Amino acid sequence: MQEVALPIALVGILIFAAHLFEAAFKKTRIPDVLLLVIIGLLLGPLFGIVTPDNFGAIGPAFTTITFIFILFEAGIGIKISTLRNTYKETFILSIVSFVVTVSAIGVAVYFLTDLGVVRSLILAVVVGAISSAIVIPMLDYLNINSSSKFIVILDSSLSDVFSVVGTLSLIEIARVGDMTTFDIGQALGKILASFTLATMIGMISAIGWSFLLNRVRSLQNSIFTTVAIVFVIFGLTEWLGYSGAIASLAFGIMLGNVGTLNVVGLQTRFNVSISELNSTEKAFFSELVFILKTFFFVYMGISLQLADWRLMLVGLALTVIIYIMRLPVVKFSLKKTTPLMDATTIAILIPRGLAAAVMASIPFQQGISGGEIIQNTAYAIILASILMTSLLLILIEKTGFYKFYFWFFSNLGRKSGQPE
Repeated sequence: MQEVALPIALVGILIFAAHLFEAAFKKTRIPDVLLLVIIGLLLGPLFGIVTPDNFGAIGPAFTTITFIFILFEAGIGIKISTLRNTYKETFILSIVSFVVTVSAIGVAVYFLTDLGVVRSLILAVVVGAISSAIVIPMLDYLNINSSSKFIVILDSSLSDVFSVVGTLSLIEIARVGDMTTFDIGQALGKILASFTLATMIGMISAIGWSFLLNRVRSLQNSIFTTVAIVFVIFGLTEWLGYSGAIASLAFGIMLGNVGTLNVVGLQTRFNVSISELNSTEKAFFSELVFILKTFFFVYMGISLQLADWRLMLVGLALTVIIYIMRLPVVKFSLKKTTPLMDATTIAILIPRGLAAAVMASIPFQQGISGGEIIQNTAYAIILASILMTSLLLILIEKTGFYKFYFWFFSNLGRKSGQPE
């Protein structure tokens, strides 16, 4: 038992530390995410106490489970009215931001490295994904309105879909060695199908589950049944070749709004009643997400590799480009009525995370030339983007640095009907 005593004690210490970090974030604006990642870096790459190999297959599975829960729990808090008012600008923001970021990073990588065109684009597409798992927990402590929170959540979720489809397509091109085999229409079709069908699966499943929820609650220890159905939806959606992440988010949104939707016809026709999640269940899911995210970010820190300092500097330069290119995209994509602080937050909350790290490892695993450079540069961008997001949040909250963003977004913040 002695060999497991210290790891068990460390688990308890991390949970206490996570609560302290969360409280510190409210006062200092130093994100708990950053502090947890630093702990992971100390345990992993810097001192070599733990490595990702120690977790075996459990590590990647754990990150996926955390990702599912964070999206599902975020969806529960989103109102359909918010979705109706913001989905158009969110799609514009997400698509334009991804295209602009990939283009800028692709060109920069081509000139900064010897990866060539296709492999430069692979790296650019890999780091085009904003980490939902990082930005969503931060939103709980930032003073922005609900519609802006939804924009951040959906933007990060969509970027994951774009990144996965784009990366896998470009990897296939790199293996074949023929750029002419790339069918952009087919790639766009996959993205559209992945989003649309995943959304339908999530929403229909939520309506069905809301009819069953009262009966399920009569079972002993039934609170985990909703957890189980989220897993099933994610797994089946991914198995069908669509986005399990989008399905999980859609399931949460619909389940959180089913009581306000017009399903009276269904209730009367089938003589059943619908049920929403109660306060106990929501509190349970919130606490579960807190525990999972604590270990998720420590594991992220352990997983990052700091092998080549030259590539670390390249990654830092590319991260700066990502944040600069985000500014004009946000400026011209959001509604003119978007509050200035909301626009500033949307421009800042774009860290990269484990989704990018997983996609970055695929070229190296498949033996593609330059795969190790792609992987290590992506890791550098992930670390630099987390640090930059944290630093910018502190500067915005604690100094007059927000004035620069307010000046840049001066076309926003207008009330409806206010003259241009």
